[in-house]
Amino acid sequence: MAGMRPFLNAHVAEPGLAVVKIAAADDATALAIQQLLAECCATAHADRTTRDPGEPGIRLRFFADLRQEPDA
Repeated sequence: MAGMRPFLNAHVAEPGLAVVKIAAADDATALAIQQLLAECCATAHADRTTRDPGEPGIRLRFFADLRQEPDA
């Protein structure tokens, strides 16, 4: 995906860490999926989506840490 920077090894350096990439038809869908995952694990939320020229839909990337409880 041209619009997204590469992630660092630190983002997946230990079990329980993940980079989550979502492709969806619209912003609302992508952000709703991010919120669902945030309810079960700690996440570093993305605040915007991206569009790649010539590709359908939008993209969203954020980081998840299954080792920690979600923020209250």
